[in-house]
Amino acid sequence: MNYYELFELPIAPVVDKTTLSKKYIQLQRVNHPDYHSNSNELEQIDKMEKSAIINKAYKTFNDEQATIAYFLALKGFMEANEKYELPPDFLMEMMEMNEEMLIIRKEEGLQHVKNYETGLFQSVKEILTNKAIDFTTDQIELLKAYYFKKKYLMRILDRLAD
Repeated sequence: MNYYELFELPIAPVVDKTTLSKKYIQLQRVNHPDYHSNSNELEQIDKMEKSAIINKAYKTFNDEQATIAYFLALKGFMEANEKYELPPDFLMEMMEMNEEMLIIRKEEGLQHVKNYETGLFQSVKEILTNKAIDFTTDQIELLKAYYFKKKYLMRILDRLAD
């Protein structure tokens, strides 16, 4: 069973956090081992395993990047530990941005990266807010590029935060 089925959510690159939280509580009430302390050992083990899966799914869906990665993998567009080749023009922009970070103040650098991230989001906003279940291959490929570009930007932000 995939995480979307487990939480009874539509298969999409973004999930509704309110629905997710409500469903998480419902699932844990049924499956958390603490509610089954009087059950036999096999049933307790089963509930512990189910609870762990529920926790992992919840953690995935609470992280935007992890949700997109899970969505892409489920759709067959991404493999575990995939080495994605970012476009040369993007890498050139990132090289220039990194060089610029050496000469500007940290706050300006953070703002510059966040502005770039906002522009990047605009390129996929329609896909991320699409409630439809059918996504075209082009949309999924665009989302994949967004995922890896944002991952790259997040590494820059992490470096700036140090």
